[in-house]
Amino acid sequence: MVKRSLSITQRRGSVDPGADAALAKMGYANELPRNLSMLSVLGMSFAIMAVPFGLSTTMYITLTDGQSVTILWGWVLVSLISLSIAASLAEICAVYPTAGGVYYWSAMLSTRKYAPVASWVTGWLTLVGNWTVTLSINFSGGQLILSAITLWKEDFVPNEYQTILMFWAVMLVCMSVNIFGAKYLDLINKICIYWTASSVIIILITLLTMADTRRDASFVFAHYDASQSGWPSGWAFFVGLLQAAYTLTGYGMVAAMCEEVQNPEREVPKAIVLSVAAAGVTGVIYLIPILFVLPDVTLLLEVANGQPIGLLFKTVTGSAGGGFGLLFLILGILFFAGVGALTAASRCTYAFARDGAIPGSRLWKKVDKRFDIPLWALVLSTAVDCLLGLIYFGSTAAFNSFTGVATICLSASYGMPILISVLRGRRAVKNSGFSLGKFGFAINIAMLVWICLAVVLFCMPVSLPVEADAMNYASVVFAGFATISVAWYFVRGRKDFTGPPVPQDVAPGEEIGVVGVEKVDEEKIPQDGVDKESGKLGEKI
Repeated sequence: MVKRSLSITQRRGSVDPGADAALAKMGYANELPRNLSMLSVLGMSFAIMAVPFGLSTTMYITLTDGQSVTILWGWVLVSLISLSIAASLAEICAVYPTAGGVYYWSAMLSTRKYAPVASWVTGWLTLVGNWTVTLSINFSGGQLILSAITLWKEDFVPNEYQTILMFWAVMLVCMSVNIFGAKYLDLINKICIYWTASSVIIILITLLTMADTRRDASFVFAHYDASQSGWPSGWAFFVGLLQAAYTLTGYGMVAAMCEEVQNPEREVPKAIVLSVAAAGVTGVIYLIPILFVLPDVTLLLEVANGQPIGLLFKTVTGSAGGGFGLLFLILGILFFAGVGALTAASRCTYAFARDGAIPGSRLWKKVDKRFDIPLWALVLSTAVDCLLGLIYFGSTAAFNSFTGVATICLSASYGMPILISVLRGRRAVKNSGFSLGKFGFAINIAMLVWICLAVVLFCMPVSLPVEADAMNYASVVFAGFATISVAWYFVRGRKDFTGPPVPQDVAPGEEIGVVGVEKVDEEKIPQDGVDKESGKLGEKI
């Protein structure tokens, strides 16, 4: 047992005894190397949100539901909301920095009686959210790659098989990087920041200098046209918020990286909030020049593959080569987004399986010693996404469903610990190192109202009337996973699942030992009492 713990220590790029001791108090032994910096986690969060990529692949939504006002001011509105949600999560993360993220927080913030069910519901929401946001990123990436062909061959329309195969190829590349490039993830995440910033600047300059005609300021900042949506004019604006809400969704996923960061109680909360702030500013800088040079909206919406950004670039630059040059920058962002999202999804799967909440948990919770990653959790995340992609054979609007489910599940999972914290008087976060202070209650409650609205909004189709192949099946996919979760709860969960090893109903800030764990010496890394399979601490340290 001691030998195994020492081997784990030797494989680490860096060691943070204080963080490992704090993790031990929360019931786990650290099995993953702490070699990610705050900038790296910020880069991963920024990569998952992938602002230019996310806004480009979902542009058809806002072109249908309001155009300029929805595109620009919808983005500003959702950016402010997301920043508030991120701050609410960062406040909790500073108290409980563990890979379990919102799943663990819901358990710890609850009473002993309700901790298991709270963590079960939150865990499945965040797990499905992680899987589907990775799916939607890589699926739309596959579509965007194929759309590049239309720059030269305008009548090319990829069929279902071509789309699925390209999507699987993107998933395979992302999985390969996560396996064989695991030790370079820190560098990859940092490069993402510079690539994205450079891409936005290059696109901005190119579009504004090469455009033959430009829209006036009144169009960019005040034009509103929802006539093609079929929705009542005002309601179309809210339906169109899916573009911004989907893009600004993945910031909470990086909480799953807490066990791979030194000083996670300080660095991860900062990364969560700063990444959203950076994403909000990046989006405004990206969208304004696009709106100034926006070609005929009808022409863009008639693109057969549903991805108008390539045609927009081609129209403005006046050549297929110029359009592809700008599109290539967006595809580079896709690479970082796909890799980062799959990394976070695999860590979320590992953390949830560690507590026996997923069928086959014994396999998914294993950490592969060769690569220092939860390899089988990575394989499961990839396989689930590849299988879900097959929905495209039944509905060419499958991407709408994926983005909707991802946004619904992640938003709801973020709301669970915030709701529990509010119901218990925010006592557990009063001494947080990232406190919201006297504004905490107001911010938390406002965010909960938004999340409830978002869950309803993002089950709706982009436009009316709706045919079967264009329906938003988000609610169906969501119901499918809910059925699996409930069934597994009755098969296994209600008998054996107790949640994370910390469902203690204690006063906030009180020094306690974890259930079955004696007080940990903060000057050393736990080496004994580690369960080989789960990574949890056993009877004694």
